[in-house]
Order: sequence, then structure tokens, then C-alpha cells
Amino acid sequence: MENEPLIDEALKSELTMLYQAADRYYHGLAHIEAMLALTSEYRHLLNDPRAVEAAIWFHDAIYDSRAKDNEAKSAELAEKRLAGRVDPHRLARITAMINATATHRLPRFRDEGALNDAALLLDMDLAILGARPAVFDAYEKAVRLEYGWVAEPMWRAGRAAVLQNFLARPHVFHTTEFRDRFEAQARKNLSRSLEALQGQP
Repeated sequence: MENEPLIDEALKSELTMLYQAADRYYHGLAHIEAMLALTSEYRHLLNDPRAVEAAIWFHDAIYDSRAKDNEAKSAELAEKRLAGRVDPHRLARITAMINATATHRLPRFRDEGALNDAALLLDMDLAILGARPAVFDAYEKAVRLEYGWVAEPMWRAGRAAVLQNFLARPHVFHTTEFRDRFEAQARKNLSRSLEALQGQP
């Protein structure tokens, strides 16, 4: 049934353990809880809220700042853990949403409802970019700690490229709801951060 949670208590416990790893300064349980809170807030706009919740729970389940395939591995874990709990078509939508968090570009869904869910999921993942300056700054510091192994000049160049990529897009957020609420502040935060990264060390 589509209204039944896909993440039972046993699975929640297993995933919670992963999110509580010591090296997760930002991509931890608080990030998942913040996204789930947004899911509750925007539930009336979601086509399949349970699928979105499942994608949220799994999207950063595997996280190694040195790796390039975290999202793919997280999607694989979702496939393994959700097999038999959900029909293959719905599971494919969940894994596509997880994989989309790697680039924050929409998956090629033909179904309008699935596309809308993916857009909202990606926007919820990036909502921190439009947070109040102090909250955004804390997020930036936390991400830097996760990449503590990267030398400062390399970090500045790499992070600046990421921020420039978002600023170069016509919109940071896919949905009207998130653009209206977060876009202006996100652009201010990103521009300010980029300026600091490109300034003198």
C-alpha cells in the first residue's frame, strides 16, 4: 500500500546508525530530520510522500567525502533493503531520486507526479542554502570539517566551483514554492561564501 511507511523501525535503526558516524558533521541525522520536517510541511504537494521519505532516508546513507559514488552506493543500498517491500516501478523511482541528489538535476521521469516529487526532494535537500546567514555559515563550516583532509587551496578552488555552478543556474530551486521561500537568500549566501573563498587566505 502506498500509504504505508517503507522505512520500518528496524530499517530506521540501521540507517540512523550510519547517519550517526563520527565523521558526519553535516550529512548526518539532523540533515535527514530537517528534510523529513519539510516533507511534512509540503506533504499536500507530494504525489507519493512515502516514496519521497524513503529516498530521504537513503540518499546520504553511504557517505565518504573521498568517494565519487556515494549516491550510487546509497541507491544500491535502497534497492537491497527495499526489495520485496515495494513494487519494482516504485523502487526505480526511489533510486532515481537518490541518484539525482548527486547533481541536483531532475531525473528523466515521464510521469508528472514523479517529476514533481523529485523536484521537491531536490529542493528540500538544498533548502539549507537559503537558510539564515548564521545557519548557512554553520553548514559551510560543517561541510569543511567533512573535507578536513583536503588542503585549503584545493578546498577553496573546489568549493568555489560548486557554488559557482549553483549560481550559474537560472534557478537554484526547481519548484515555485522553494524559489519563493529560499531563492533570494540562497543567492545572497552563495555569493557571500564565494567571495570569501576567492579572497585572500
